[in-house]
Amino acid sequence: MIDDGEAIHYAAVQPGTLVYSSDEVEVGKVLEVLDNQREHIFDGVIFEDTAGTVRFADAPEVSRTAERGVTLSIDAQAAGELPSPEKGAPSFRPNRATGKLSRFFGGGWKRG
Repeated sequence: MIDDGEAIHYAAVQPGTLVYSSDEVEVGKVLEVLDNQREHIFDGVIFEDTAGTVRFADAPEVSRTAERGVTLSIDAQAAGELPSPEKGAPSFRPNRATGKLSRFFGGGWKRG
């Protein structure tokens, strides 16, 4: 049985957290957790597998997020066949370091 600690909200998962398959095999480490911030919807996890390949596990493929581990709903073989994350349009996030005047003139965003 995997000793991954207490269940936590997906947004609290830290990079470097171990990723396990449903058959309890360590398949990688979390690089990034993706979500739709506006709607508070979990999109999935980007992780680096044990061979160094970056893979994307979509939300339905993630069954549990915990303090010391993310468990997938698929076995190790299927995890090894997950695709790499797609390169999409650039994303932007608020730049909280700017002042009100800068934000007023559109400088309140940075590429994320």
